Amino acid sequence: AVVSTQSTGDEEGYGEGDQNNSPPIESARRLLDLARDGEDTDSSDEDDPLTSFFRIQMNGLLSGRPRSRRPEPISKLFTKLGIDPLWDSHTNIDLSLFYNDNISQELKMDEDYINYKSGKGFAFLHYPFVLRPHVKSVGLQFDNRINMNRSVNPFLLLMSGEYPYLKLVVKRNNLVEDALTHLEMVAEEEPQQLQRQLYVEFEGEEGVDEGGVSKEFFQLIIAELFNPNYGMFVDIEDTRMLWFNPQSFEVDHNYKLIGMLLGLAVYNNIILDIRFPTVLYQKLMGEQPDIRDLILSHPLLGSSLQQLLDYPDDDVEDVFMLDFVASTTGLFGETITHHLVEGGDSIPVTSSNKHEFVSKYVDYVLNTSISKQFDQFKKGFDMVASHSPLKSWFRPEELEKLIVGTPELDFKALQAVARYDNGYSADTEIVKWFWEITHAMTDEDKSKLLAFSTGCGRAPVGGMSEMNFIVVKNGGDSERLPTAHTCFNVLLLPEYSSKEKLQSKLYSAIQHFEGFGMI
Repeated sequence: AVVSTQSTGDEEGYGEGDQNNSPPIESARRLLDLARDGEDTDSSDEDDPLTSFFRIQMNGLLSGRPRSRRPEPISKLFTKLGIDPLWDSHTNIDLSLFYNDNISQELKMDEDYINYKSGKGFAFLHYPFVLRPHVKSVGLQFDNRINMNRSVNPFLLLMSGEYPYLKLVVKRNNLVEDALTHLEMVAEEEPQQLQRQLYVEFEGEEGVDEGGVSKEFFQLIIAELFNPNYGMFVDIEDTRMLWFNPQSFEVDHNYKLIGMLLGLAVYNNIILDIRFPTVLYQKLMGEQPDIRDLILSHPLLGSSLQQLLDYPDDDVEDVFMLDFVASTTGLFGETITHHLVEGGDSIPVTSSNKHEFVSKYVDYVLNTSISKQFDQFKKGFDMVASHSPLKSWFRPEELEKLIVGTPELDFKALQAVARYDNGYSADTEIVKWFWEITHAMTDEDKSKLLAFSTGCGRAPVGGMSEMNFIVVKNGGDSERLPTAHTCFNVLLLPEYSSKEKLQSKLYSAIQHFEGFGMI
């Protein structure tokens, strides 16, 4: 098959309004069309270099055989292949190899999304494995906004004055109870409101929520909910990640409401500072975890079980002295024993049944022991996110980045994309001082500065080069501290008279900030 990089505009689905027609976009689009329709993907002498590159990628995809697939493949390509290359985290293929930077950089997502929704033209969103997560997140924002608008009845809005947002009014000293009570009521009475844009008010404060107040709300409520005093989650000692507490006294709906908060964060494009292992996101996507996931989430336990599997001799019973039971530590330090099979305490682990033992142990730790908690958590998440193409576009590790961002804070990348206003420029002396100070900060202080300026101390999916960050002159030399419009990622910086004064004021600001007022 001959694939040209030039479009005539006559092909089905490629109208004049389609501006996604640069050579890399066109080459990949044609090739994916051919692969989808079952055409031969072997190289041709008439292929241009870009198309040849995509053929190599596609042939690599065709040779992969993920271990599981969903009942309904999401496109003709996957139907033809009989596989789903998007989701199985245990595939031997590194699926990130299929990311294409040319496509990700040049794709006009608004046009691609229209084609995806209308079904009238080619859309790379039907082949999300070639798009980097931060590009797909733009498409997700389009989809979220459409769902938000659909959830509002314009006639009722006009007649009754109904608020077109999901509005939360909370008190800082009663944050969890206020928020969870209201969300539970909404979920029971008007669940469609969960698809509306979130609008948060802190009682007694003047801040208008254009994004910044919501960011702080999530920051504060997540810190409270994951506080060890609530007992809903426990630390995995060897990773400091969080996991569901099997012995939690909290009622089921509290886990459901936390899941709703995660869904709302995705729906409202807010990054959360939470520490779950990747296996949680695999479970949210419907994947079944195995020993490899336990090794990553609970390294000491997982590695011990792997040693058992790798033990080559037949004297397993004498060396390991294990029975078909799993032991955990209770809330008060007591040992709790769970039989992995009926009468498990009298069934020794041997070389012939060790694989069964490990499989049941993994299932107990990652599934059975926390099934009640996780099922409610997932139910809450799905109540918000099930109406979006989240699970069709993102793999588990991509969903993780979408929710928690990336911990790497590359301030040189941020400096490269930063913009300036009201008299400042990249060459202004105080701006140069600012970047010199930030580059010398510790990671903790960099995170505080980012949280002060943007409402979140983590970088978004795609890294800091994807951020919109503006430094604005806020008057001449002054004793005032720097301020910020976190809704718009704007840092307001007076033109201090010295680098030392700037450093002192900046550190004071980022160490002691909370609350919203009118500036």
